[in-house]
Amino acid sequence: MNKTIGILAHVDAGKTTFSEQVLYHTRSIKNRGRVDHKNSFLDNHNIEKERGITVFSEQAIFDYNTSTYYLVDTPGHVDFSTEMERAIQVMDYAILIISAVEGVQGHTETLWNLLRKYHIPTFFFINKIDRIGADEERVFKEIKLNLTKEACFIKDSFSREEMKEELIEFVAEQDEVLFEKYLEQGYEKDLWLKAMTELIKENKIFPCLSGSALQDIGIEEFLEILELLTYTEYSDKKEFRGRVYKIRHDASGNRITYIKALSGTLRVREEIEIGNNENRIYEKVSQIRIYNGDKFKTVDKVSAGEIFAVTGLSNVTIGQGVGILKEKANYEMVPTLKSKVIFENSINVKDVLKYFKILEAEDPALNIIWHESLQEIQVHIMGIIQLEILKQLVAERFNLQVEFGPCEILYKETIIDSVEGYGHFEPLGHYAEVHLKLEPGERNSGITFESLCHTDHLTLGSQNLVRTHIFEKEHHGILTGSSITDLKITLLNGRAHNKHTSGGDFREATFRALRQGLEKAKNILLEPYYSFKIEAELEYMGKIISDIQRLKGAFNAPETFENKVIITGRGPVANFMDYSMEFVSTTKGRGKINFIFDGYDACHNEEEVIKRIGYDKNADISYTSTSIFCSKGQSFLVKGEEAELHMHCLK
Repeated sequence: MNKTIGILAHVDAGKTTFSEQVLYHTRSIKNRGRVDHKNSFLDNHNIEKERGITVFSEQAIFDYNTSTYYLVDTPGHVDFSTEMERAIQVMDYAILIISAVEGVQGHTETLWNLLRKYHIPTFFFINKIDRIGADEERVFKEIKLNLTKEACFIKDSFSREEMKEELIEFVAEQDEVLFEKYLEQGYEKDLWLKAMTELIKENKIFPCLSGSALQDIGIEEFLEILELLTYTEYSDKKEFRGRVYKIRHDASGNRITYIKALSGTLRVREEIEIGNNENRIYEKVSQIRIYNGDKFKTVDKVSAGEIFAVTGLSNVTIGQGVGILKEKANYEMVPTLKSKVIFENSINVKDVLKYFKILEAEDPALNIIWHESLQEIQVHIMGIIQLEILKQLVAERFNLQVEFGPCEILYKETIIDSVEGYGHFEPLGHYAEVHLKLEPGERNSGITFESLCHTDHLTLGSQNLVRTHIFEKEHHGILTGSSITDLKITLLNGRAHNKHTSGGDFREATFRALRQGLEKAKNILLEPYYSFKIEAELEYMGKIISDIQRLKGAFNAPETFENKVIITGRGPVANFMDYSMEFVSTTKGRGKINFIFDGYDACHNEEEVIKRIGYDKNADISYTSTSIFCSKGQSFLVKGEEAELHMHCLK
């Protein structure tokens, strides 16, 4: 039975040490490494060894009883959350490590929320119970209070033959049918073990164990219970279906694509289907690798439930489905900051852009952009530490010294009314016309598309071209040149010419229609927001509330218990991103503050930001609302505000 387990934790909770112990006990490695000794099995990159943190998700393999486990170790630092989220989607079960000293921390809640979003069954492991200040009972209460009331602490003996009455009662209380069986049958070991296993799989209960990874306490017991309470049901009999979750390049520059097989089998030299029905292609698998740390072995075939890597694929992206899986993954963790790349003028910008595009293939959240008008490369990031890692990574891999400019907030734009946009592209020998309806979408919904165009006016192939061009890249808004979002775009009508319409014509017409519609609409600027949870002593409540108001945040009614207060709310990232240090100073280090990215909303200081950025929509040569028409063999330009009068579909 193949099982993929992911190890997640707030930084410094002992996640990598826990992984080392698991691999050692299952004889996957001969010696246990340590982060502080720079010899851990999964933190094998020089950057990770130097900094003592996990930056890249890595996998290892071990066998236990009748199961083969694929262990995925993920970054714990918030700046590398995008890497962690991509790994979550291939997990069958997750193990969330929490320090018995620090307890549930800010990033722990972020991890928990992501695991719930993806419905990953989760085990808790309270680590470092040997440390001074450790209190596993307190931490378990924090889990029940801040994460889930459905957590159950397994402290005593637990086996197929023995389950404590208290645990059986907890399991029975989670389901009405089970509770009736409990009243009728009482203790029946096989019934309750199976019931508990199913409830874990259904994300209805979450077992919690404790120990010390560093001192090798509780690891073997955890493995036994993990094996007993988990199962998977992958089928080799169905067609191949897989999810790409990671892309890397080896020392020779070969592109390595990491895939989780969800059904069927895949063989070397076999063609693999990529993309949806409109953009389907086939590529041949040159080699299949099974990685264990930074080492791998080649195999001829892989089956459902396995995690593997292949060479030979050049057109897939992270999150994409392969085989019969068409849907692409949508990720919640997105960068809220951007920075420009600074390098010597003597270096060819095309080379720098090529290197950063390689990094973007490995981390799509970087969203590398070349701004022609500014003559600069911009990178999207989660935080300052990520920039430091990028700088070191570029130097090591490409022998290139770069710096980065100051971090800036990543704004977006949308509209608040409905309009129709028109685009026409008809230089001599070309022809395409597109009519779009633009409507406000729900906040943080991105861009959606549908077509109401009749096939008498535009073939399905041409309609699909319009769809492709809508989603082929991020489009600029007209206020600051930031990406547009939260739009429902409907194709209403269009025209093509049997003889003159050629490749790229619908691209030009679509972009013009989109831009013309934006120029007619009421546009607003959006900025990223944090939701926050603050816990502090009651004496600081007044100051904290005053700070929230000063930073243009909103908050719910404070909750008090004993001498503590909990305040939840949300506020602009621009104002709150540096507040943590001020909060620590205010509370003298005796408070807790947790920020979670909470999507985009209306900018609190729109006019100020628009003025500061100084974007000139008419100078953005990559976007224009001006349509091109042709009359008597001569092309002529029509500005966006007048283009509607010339459209062929409206005549």
